[in-house]
Amino acid sequence: MELLGEKCAVFGVYGTGLEAARLSFFGLFALQHRGQESAGIAVADGESITLHKGMGLVSQVFTENNIKQLTGHISVAHNRYSTAGGSHVKHAQPMLVAGKGSVERPAEAPSAGMYPYVSLRSAPEDDSIALVHNGNLPSTKALADFLTSKKIDSSEYSDSRMIAEAIGALMREGNDLENAIAEVYPHMTGAFSILIMSKDKLIAIRDACGVRPLSVARLNGGYVIASETCAYPTIGAEFVREIEPGEMLVIDEGGMRSRTLATPNPKLDIFEFVYFARPDSQILGKSVYEVRKNFGVQLAKENKIEADVVIPVPETAIPSAVGFSRASGIPMELALAKNRYIHRTFIQPEQHIREQGVKAKLTPIVDCIKGKRVIVIDDSIVRGTTSRQIVEMLFEAGATEVHFLVASPPVKFPDFYGIDTPDQKDLIAATKSVEEIRQHLKATSVRYLSYEGMIAATGLSEDQFCTSCFTGVYPIDIKERAQEIVFK
Repeated sequence: MELLGEKCAVFGVYGTGLEAARLSFFGLFALQHRGQESAGIAVADGESITLHKGMGLVSQVFTENNIKQLTGHISVAHNRYSTAGGSHVKHAQPMLVAGKGSVERPAEAPSAGMYPYVSLRSAPEDDSIALVHNGNLPSTKALADFLTSKKIDSSEYSDSRMIAEAIGALMREGNDLENAIAEVYPHMTGAFSILIMSKDKLIAIRDACGVRPLSVARLNGGYVIASETCAYPTIGAEFVREIEPGEMLVIDEGGMRSRTLATPNPKLDIFEFVYFARPDSQILGKSVYEVRKNFGVQLAKENKIEADVVIPVPETAIPSAVGFSRASGIPMELALAKNRYIHRTFIQPEQHIREQGVKAKLTPIVDCIKGKRVIVIDDSIVRGTTSRQIVEMLFEAGATEVHFLVASPPVKFPDFYGIDTPDQKDLIAATKSVEEIRQHLKATSVRYLSYEGMIAATGLSEDQFCTSCFTGVYPIDIKERAQEIVFK
């Protein structure tokens, strides 16, 4: 699978007596797969908000000293995905929006070798808010018009910053946080799972389609909110339920209460099951691991191939390969060893290493491959660059045949809801037939899981999903971006 970025992971804590920053640190650790570019935590203690964020992995951004300085029983936290050319600490979250009388002070200078960072603290008399966002607004025109009406220039703002500034503008006019969110909500035209924290409240909202996952758990009399359920066992929290599409969940000293801001039209992005979510997460009541395994079972039913070994592309394709192997009776080997850490650094690779491409990340285990007919299974093909290198690598390792099987349908359309997919013209399945893809990959054969097979493998109905990257059907209006889409 070619690396895709995904905006992002969100995590929140509310609970008297809970060490919110420390819990958030380990929550972000569990959600690191959703973003490796930057990380941040903001905490509130009932009087003010303190924030620390920076470029890099969670373990690179935070020290024990940082966590000790982030005192409070409420928090919002964020992992951001990797981008090409858009990496800057100003895009890191949480976003802190100052209210009346705000005083922002820098933290102590970082030690040598640390990464770019920002540390801020709001004044006790302030009505500041901190916001974290997973998703994307394909059109920000409605928000921009709203901010213009409030005499705010949003030309340099990200979609996340625009949302935070719009809510802040209404609060400066005297609205309370909940009503400010409710008023801004209709202007947020896109996909979002968002956490917003004031000095004494934690609020979660999802778009009407619930494109990106979000759920709530209990912990020692308090509450935890996370993009994925895999974060809960890490800190000993107990899953309660998913936050509903169109819902605003408010947690404060009075407990937890709910308000509906939009009529629910559930359309979870099926790519969460295909690639993004961790296999130990549960989404829509389903185990991600079991669904991926079912993809492999279905793939085996649809494709009868004579072969000696099944090899997954690590990591996300492993459950699908397990399912395929069991259903087909062909043994599975973990014959592609992955270096998980090769790209998790700000040190740019030397030219020769760059030219190695996927070989810097994956190493074939020749004894499992040489002289064998190989079925290699991946979760998806996006541009095809990595897939071609894997096929070449397997033949070089002595495979006599390489059948490339994909545990999802062809990706023909770009995503506008928070996945960093390339332009449609760069999606190999948008410009080539399956046979042309086979020729490009130089594989013995290329087979995809059928669309119907993918849906059936989830055990859920098609109408619960957003499948836009496979079908070009976008459940949330992408407005002016629709002109970028070509149907063939």
